[in-house]
Amino acid sequence: MRRLFIYPQFGINHMTGRCIVKMKKHIIILFVSIFWLYGCKTQQGVTTSTKPLNYTKALPKGSPALRRVAPQNWPDLSIAWDSRDLFLQDSIVNSINWFNAPSSKQWFPIEGISHEQAKNSVIVLQELLNQSNTREEFLAQVQERFNVYQSVGCDGDGTVLFTGYYSPDFHASRKPTETFSAALFERPSDLVTDPSTGTPLGRKNADGSIEMWPARRELEASGELDGTELVYVKDSLDAYTIHVNGSARLRMDNGELMYIGYAGKTDREYSGLGHAVLEAGLLPPDKLSLRAIRRLYDKNPEVISDLIKKNESFVFFRKYDGENWPAGSLGVPVTAERSIATDKKIFPRGGVVLVDTTVRSLTGEKKPFTQFMTDQDTGGAIRAPGRADLFMGVGPTAGIKAGGQYAEGQLYYLFLKPDSIAVVQN
Repeated sequence: MRRLFIYPQFGINHMTGRCIVKMKKHIIILFVSIFWLYGCKTQQGVTTSTKPLNYTKALPKGSPALRRVAPQNWPDLSIAWDSRDLFLQDSIVNSINWFNAPSSKQWFPIEGISHEQAKNSVIVLQELLNQSNTREEFLAQVQERFNVYQSVGCDGDGTVLFTGYYSPDFHASRKPTETFSAALFERPSDLVTDPSTGTPLGRKNADGSIEMWPARRELEASGELDGTELVYVKDSLDAYTIHVNGSARLRMDNGELMYIGYAGKTDREYSGLGHAVLEAGLLPPDKLSLRAIRRLYDKNPEVISDLIKKNESFVFFRKYDGENWPAGSLGVPVTAERSIATDKKIFPRGGVVLVDTTVRSLTGEKKPFTQFMTDQDTGGAIRAPGRADLFMGVGPTAGIKAGGQYAEGQLYYLFLKPDSIAVVQN
């Protein structure tokens, strides 16, 4: 689905994106967030004369993505306890359902965490959240039975950039019309991806060799995708937004609802549209938003369409029944402000995390955001220990929140101590 926007891929594994997955099992929601706009940004989102942080700095080979936090340095879990709700419970149930599937075992161990430890950690936290009568009782149990681990972040000091993504609604048609002229395409038969991770490897030639895909501009101009159109949306900006998110709910011109999800991407690099808009001098940094870019597009679609083509990555889609929509890379539904997307190459999947950052209200005001979430998604722009994406929900309101989300913070994981793992009754 990403988010990245971001998916990464705006949200998908690509773009921002959202996603490296086994498509037979997963529908990825990629991300729409400010990251798709910027690609990168300076510390705290403010341009300064100091060297900006590289939030997507890769984890050095052999280095851990998580470090254990000494008890005296734990984050304040009481705030997260106070903000618990039924949505958190729903997201935890979705993670437990994922852990119960035998296929989830293939992703462990990671960061020294076994499948049993990760699964039982979620189960025990669910029990403590349900059964603890007071904040003090909950905290005492967590301190006795759990260890807390922190992402090393982009700088080794735990700094993580949190952007936002959402699941959008768009109007569409199965056939091109004057209103709907921008196509979304099905996955080509010659697209090659890693069977385990879904990472794009290139395109397969008739002789069996694999080569790199053309960039977006060349691919669209070649016409080689003609005949594989899945659906048509209003314009190239709508199409691009869906590319970045990796999935969408479409309101068809015949009144039906159609759900489409990520089916793969080319092996080209993603670059953010917002960054291109800034470079072109079309908006000042403090005015950059998806709505502002939409206004620019409506006034001069040729200019923005040309900037879109600077993003070389190209995403493909497939139709699905929407039963679990919106679903993340684990294949289970994601929950508004309770599901998070991280780099699944380095972080354990499905677990309960504590996010400590700030978010923006619909009026743009910053407010603290310290609460438990579940790690259920990923994205192309969500790479390395210094990036994470908060799922903000479905529809336009969630889109406003996602578009305004760009803040540093810390990311923590809670896992049972080794001597507490085996006592869980499944």
